[in-house]
Amino acid sequence: MQLVNKKDVFFDLDHTLWDFEKNSALAFETILRKHNVAVDISEFIKQYVPINLQYWRLYRDAKITQQELRYGRLKDAFDILEFEVDDSTINILSDDYIKYLPTYNHLYDGAIEVLDYLKPKYNLHIITNGFQGVQDGKLQNSNIHHYFDTVTNSELAGCKKPHPAIFEYALNSANAEKHTSVMIGDCIEADVQGAIDFGLEAIYFNEFNKEADASIKQVNHLLDLKNLL
Repeated sequence: MQLVNKKDVFFDLDHTLWDFEKNSALAFETILRKHNVAVDISEFIKQYVPINLQYWRLYRDAKITQQELRYGRLKDAFDILEFEVDDSTINILSDDYIKYLPTYNHLYDGAIEVLDYLKPKYNLHIITNGFQGVQDGKLQNSNIHHYFDTVTNSELAGCKKPHPAIFEYALNSANAEKHTSVMIGDCIEADVQGAIDFGLEAIYFNEFNKEADASIKQVNHLLDLKNLL
């Protein structure tokens, strides 16, 4: 069922428009080779992906710092593989990863097409828990920055999704109203439930067709948004 009377559409960035896993893997291939870290790259990435998600949950819930996030996710991945890397190298890899990550620009299939479809009809915005410098680089290098009127990140807002204050900050920045806005994202807790609890309608980008409450609007492919907006 199509949403009506909407004016402002808020997107998450990573794992929703910007293909985080594909770009992250390319960044790791580059930096591990650059620093001659002879770990099996595919095995490292296989371990890193779930660890990174766990660390982001901890960071989102303010249980760890940004530095603990950036160091710990690498350290734990190497430890699981029983591959010895000293702290100095881990810190160098962590810094280089942040530098290289935004330079890759793979988007989800249909991202440009759906943004082209939505742009004439709605004001488009980003709400991201990512770090400002990194997220700005992703938007610029993937050439989608011009679609968005505002970009809200957790550093600007002083809190992270699902905290209601980041949605409040984003709406104020966009000069938007709750009842004419919708949030789209891949994280059921941070993007979808966070938005719903704040009073926004939400659409779950359910790429892997995970089980979700039947009352939640969802799409499995970005182009399916055309059926809702």
